[in-house]
Parts: sequence; C-alpha cells; structure tokens
Amino acid sequence: MTAAPPTETLERPSILHQPRAVWAVAFACVIAFMGIGLVDPILKPIADQLDASPSQVSLLFTSYMAVMGVAMLITGAVSSRLGAKRTLLAGLAIIVVFSALAGSSSTVGQIVGFRGGWGLGNALFIATALATIVGAASGGVASSIILYEAALGIGIATGPLVGGVLGDISWRGPFFGVAVLMAVAFVSIMVFLPATPKVARPTSLLDPFRALRHRSLLTVGITALLYNFGFFTLLAYTPFPLGMGPHAIGFIFFGWGICLAVTSVFVAPVLQRRFGTLPVISAALVAFAADLAVMALFTEHRPVLVVGVIAAGAFLGINNTLITEAVMLAAPVERGTASAAYSFVRFGGGAVAPWLAGKLGESVSPHLPFWVGAAATALGVVVLSTGRRVLAHVDEHEPASHSRDEAEVLSAADA
Repeated sequence: MTAAPPTETLERPSILHQPRAVWAVAFACVIAFMGIGLVDPILKPIADQLDASPSQVSLLFTSYMAVMGVAMLITGAVSSRLGAKRTLLAGLAIIVVFSALAGSSSTVGQIVGFRGGWGLGNALFIATALATIVGAASGGVASSIILYEAALGIGIATGPLVGGVLGDISWRGPFFGVAVLMAVAFVSIMVFLPATPKVARPTSLLDPFRALRHRSLLTVGITALLYNFGFFTLLAYTPFPLGMGPHAIGFIFFGWGICLAVTSVFVAPVLQRRFGTLPVISAALVAFAADLAVMALFTEHRPVLVVGVIAAGAFLGINNTLITEAVMLAAPVERGTASAAYSFVRFGGGAVAPWLAGKLGESVSPHLPFWVGAAATALGVVVLSTGRRVLAHVDEHEPASHSRDEAEVLSAADA
C-alpha cells in the first residue's frame, strides 16, 4: 500500500496545526482538570473563615469524587444517546452553575453540596473529551492522545497555582474563576465544534457492572481504590499540617503537578518498555507508600512535607499512566465500559480518604492520616500482586499510545 508516506507527512505538523474545534476542547480540558487541585490552597482559609474543621472542609473532595465516580457509570449511556457535543456542553454548563454557586456559598455544607454538582459536570465532560479530540484532530490517533495528555498535565499542574493566586484575594475567587473560564469554554465549543452524531448502539447502564465480573479488571480497580487513599490524603490533608498561605500552598502543589505531568507523558512509557507494566506500577506504588511514610514520621517538619508532596507527583504520574493503560487491556470488554467500571471503583477511595484523613488528623494524631495512606497504598501493591497471572497479558500488547486503533481510543474516552 502507498498510504504510509502521506500519513507520515500529515502527522508531523499535526500537534500544533489543529482545527479550532480541537483547541476549544483542549482548552476546556485544561480548565476541567484544574478542578482536581484548585481547592487545595483554599482549604485552610475556608476552614478558618467559615469556622469548620479539617474533616468538614475535606468533604469538598469527598462529594466531588463520590458524585464523579457514580456518574461515570452513566456517562457512556448519556453520551451515546445525546452525542458528544451535547454531552460536552451539558457537562460544562453544570460546572459553570455549580462552581458559581460554590463561590456564593456562606457555609461549608453548601460548598460541599455544590462541589458534588461540579463532579457530575466534570464526569460528563471528561468522559467525552478524548473521543471528541480524536474525532476532530488532524495527524492521527497518537497526536490526539498527546494533545489530551498535555491538556491533562497542564490542568493538574496549574490548578493549585491558579487556586493559590485567586485564593490570596478571597477563598471565593477560585470558584468564580472556574465559572468564568468554563463559560468561555462553553461558548468556544458551541461555536467551533461541529455537531457530532449519536452512536449506532447505545451503551447499557448495566455494562460496567458486568465488566467487574472479570477478576483482572476488578484487581486493577481495587488497586487504584487503595492507592487513591494515599493520593487524596496527600491532596486534601497536607495543606493543614503545612499551615501556609494559599499562594505558598499553590506553588508547592504546582511543583507536584509539574512532576506528575512530566513523568506521566515522558517517563512512564520509557520505564514501561524497559521493565513491563506491572513491575513499574508496583515500584511506583512502593515509592509512593515510602514517601507517605516519611511524611508521617516528619509531619512537624515543613521542608519534609514540601519535598514529599513534590516527589509524590513523580510517582503518581508514572502510576496513573500505566494503570489506566492496564485497565484498557485488562478484560475482554469494550474499552469505554472497562474504564467506566474502573473509575467507579477507584473514585470510592478518592471519596472516603479526604474525610477520613481530616477526621484522624484532628481527633487522633496529625501523623496518622499519612500512615493510613501509606498502608493503603502498600496494600494496593499486595492486591496487584495477587492478579499477576490474570494480568500477565497486558504486556503482550504494544503501549496503548502507540498501538490502539481509532475505535479503541474512542471507546476509552472516560479513562
């Protein structure tokens, strides 16, 4: 066939030479992923100004992650019936409304509730964004994935920084800032993204539950649930023992986000090719557990906590990339269904950990949340090791970013 030369020619300029629709969706992705760490720098100011405890304020993460996890079960059914563009716009509109309501709140309970609504919008948007970028981008599937991962990394890295800058003005600032930026993204997608057709066969609400019957997928999901205890303990609890202002917290977690972005895009694929998927995931989790244990030992030493937070980004970046890829290959089910089931299980850990960490820190010991996070992450390594036989096939495939065909990537949109 003579198709290879033209493909190669098209792929070279594709990263920067994209249709306006792609840049509109990519911009919205950046803002959506900002939401993960945006509230980090303002947790303590919210607690101080609204007279709330760390466990109460940590519910901002709990409601957000719990609703997002449950909503992941329905995103496939919704997008397959509404079409990608309408689903994206619905998700963005929900985020605009609930982030603005959170900024207008007068109690922690109100913010917690509105963050739950924000999580619903984020689930609808994120679950559809990759498929939309793949469908609209020039240069092939690999270029589309790079764009999506770049947007993810920028969003995660800049979320705490933006939260810190706006939070220095008022704790309400980050919420209103997201509402404005998402409104801009809404208009951009409405104008620049063409209408997208509905799929031929709508997804069933029961498909993700059926997928969890496969031990391989369930093993990866439980592993992710356990390491998310450590992840969200770090994210939601660390600002309290640090005891610093929003700007400083924002810069610290900006460093964390930069490490996460760099290792997820550049380091993880290299380690995977050399050592294999499961060994690298296990090593990254062991390193993260050790990092949390050091933070538990030296919780009163601010420099140790700062270094621990930033170093954790490197371990989490490697793990997030490879464990998501393992999900795509774990079970003989559609990739979108596998990802929805996995997201539902793992966000259970993300939902419980912030509240538990705050409660243990205020009621028992400031060291204990980090010990619990370290123990849960280490237990995740044990769980993963029990599934080595049923997951052995994941390294029989080429890395997903290089080998997936377009249909596989489109169905993996909610990874």
